[in-house]
Amino acid sequence: MATPSPRAGTKGVPRARREQQILAAATEEFGRRGYEGTSLATVAARVGVTKTLLHQYFGAKHDLYLACLVPVGDRILAAVRAAMQDSAEAAGDGRDGWGPPAPLRVLRGLFTALEGQREAWFLLHDTSLPAGSEAAGRARRYRADVDACAARGTADVLLAADSFDPLDADALSHAWQGMATALVRWWINHPEESVDAMTRRCARLFAAARDALGAPE
Repeated sequence: MATPSPRAGTKGVPRARREQQILAAATEEFGRRGYEGTSLATVAARVGVTKTLLHQYFGAKHDLYLACLVPVGDRILAAVRAAMQDSAEAAGDGRDGWGPPAPLRVLRGLFTALEGQREAWFLLHDTSLPAGSEAAGRARRYRADVDACAARGTADVLLAADSFDPLDADALSHAWQGMATALVRWWINHPEESVDAMTRRCARLFAAARDALGAPE
């Protein structure tokens, strides 16, 4: 079988555009249903192409998952790191009081990175990936990098409060990771919520929790 030319497409759609459509549909399907629950036939049907053409473009299902995972993981990790860097610079030059605290900066960065592909967050957390596969390893490394950022951020929060304890930091880091996933899941179920609206909602929730606990600002 001849290999399609780089410009080849289907029904007049350029190949590059068709690949974008496939990746968008596959990312949503993998995010919603997981690796095991997603079929290439379903992805192909959503885009209006044949399963054979999908194979020609991306190979096996595992290869398609990797093609979806890498840009998502890179985007999320870059957003989290940028938010933490901005928070560190704000604290260093004395302007931290003029902007949102670090946790809100990180959440806003996460929401911004996921806008338009909210389900993509779960590509990093898919427990149905084949054990030992390249995709499972990549997802694990992305999670580890994001978790390391969370650990540094929560440690900084405790250090700023003069109450640092390694076990407290570990517990808070785990709580933060779970909260981020829960917030993204809620956000998926409320598509009307913009990034700004979601960030403001989180700010209100944080403020309410702080007040309820009687904690200092």
